[in-house]
Amino acid sequence: MGSRDFLSEEEISELRKEMETLAMGDKDTPGKEGTLSDEGVFEGQILKDIVDETNITPLTIEENGSYVKISDDDMCAWLYLTPPGTERENYTKDELIDFLGKNGVRNGYHQSNLAAMIKKHVYEREIIVAQGQPAIEGNDGYYEYKFDPDQYKAPRILSNGSVDYTNMSTLQNVRKGDVLAVYHHAKIGQDGYDIKGRTLPAKRVKEIPPLKGQAVYTEENPDIYLASKDGKVELRNGRIDIQSLHEINGNVTLITGKVEFYGDIVINGNVEAGVVIRAGRNIEIRGTVEAVNLFAGGDIILSRGIQGAQRAKISARGNVLADFIEHAVVVAGGNVQANTILNSRISADGNVLLTGKKGAIIGGYTHAMMGITATEIGNQAEVRTVLHVGCEKETYSKLKTAKVRETAQKNEMKELSEEAAELLAKRKATGGSTSEVLEKRMKALEGRLVKLKAEMEEGQQEIRGIEKLIAKGQGAEINVSGNIYRGTVVGMGQAQMPIEHNTCFMKYFQQRGMIETSVIAYS
Repeated sequence: MGSRDFLSEEEISELRKEMETLAMGDKDTPGKEGTLSDEGVFEGQILKDIVDETNITPLTIEENGSYVKISDDDMCAWLYLTPPGTERENYTKDELIDFLGKNGVRNGYHQSNLAAMIKKHVYEREIIVAQGQPAIEGNDGYYEYKFDPDQYKAPRILSNGSVDYTNMSTLQNVRKGDVLAVYHHAKIGQDGYDIKGRTLPAKRVKEIPPLKGQAVYTEENPDIYLASKDGKVELRNGRIDIQSLHEINGNVTLITGKVEFYGDIVINGNVEAGVVIRAGRNIEIRGTVEAVNLFAGGDIILSRGIQGAQRAKISARGNVLADFIEHAVVVAGGNVQANTILNSRISADGNVLLTGKKGAIIGGYTHAMMGITATEIGNQAEVRTVLHVGCEKETYSKLKTAKVRETAQKNEMKELSEEAAELLAKRKATGGSTSEVLEKRMKALEGRLVKLKAEMEEGQQEIRGIEKLIAKGQGAEINVSGNIYRGTVVGMGQAQMPIEHNTCFMKYFQQRGMIETSVIAYS
């Protein structure tokens, strides 16, 4: 390259002066700020141009990082707002509601929270902005009973672990004119909604029929039911009944003699030996009971137990509940429950339950169709104590007898049917004319066949009933949560198992006709 390809020092100096002159002139020009860099570009101009370009179109609420969060059950919504920026005005309420609508929130707006977010510039926090309204459920019509509709009260457990039967009573007395029940009409509920605008319907309610029962009436207000006489009130199968009550405030002795009443009998004193008491419904004796005979169409409650002296007999179609049972025969169509059973013969179509700290069965024979639960069986003297659950041997004997009778009836039915067929064939062979002897025989056969058919149907019903009873008792168990002493005999159905060694915490059950055992584990 020649030497003229480069600028001389004078030319470079003049060029620099011209550029400085131009720079001074541009600095005074509006919009041109900063200093010239070595590359001939004003410092800060690029950044300013970028900012100016960005501010041309401000970011919308959908674009600036704001969001809506909705609960899983669509009952609540939260709004998170990003600051709007200095280049635009604050959010408006319509803008927020529009943003919520675009995110599916269409109902239940929290107006005060939305206004506060705008006025107080609440940003970068999740704020509740919409809430649904759950359905307000109504209720069906119902009766408010002014007496305890529960027929039985649980016995009170004392601090020493024993059970107090003195507070158990199935008798609730009322006077004529007492309010027995008040009807409360159905209350209609209110539909709700979620934040997405869907309706949450309240369930339908219904009224119930007027109350029925004996000795119950309404006066001016048809929703208030009154007693029309004195007596014992109870609720049975949805009906209120008031039964007459025979109450004896004192002791019952042989001088009193026999006590019989078609309703309930309550004796507030003691009952001496030899007394006979019969009640169409329940018997409750709150004092001591000796060798008596008690018969009840309902329950028998002996608050202080019975000492039967091997002569007492208690029979109830319902339950028998006593503090203790000693030297007595007890037959119950329901359950037998006591603290202690001593040298007695017990038979219950339900369960035999020994409660309290002692909870013992010592001596005698105790049978329960559905099961026996006790704390202790027998004693250290190894007195013979027999427990039995399920059907007794007599039931199996009845079934066997009924099936033998059924077989004989079937054989007789077959023989008579064959004889009747022969006689009909003879009548047909003679053209319908038969002898007087033949006609009498045919009438006798017809009468016997009709009677035999009825007998067979009755026998089949008896067999089905016994088989059903046996199946019911096959699941019965004996549970003992304490000691079982030698001398005890466990029976189930037709099987028996003597206890040859002292044991404890055992459950006995029947499997394939055999008595099986398992240990009751306590933590």
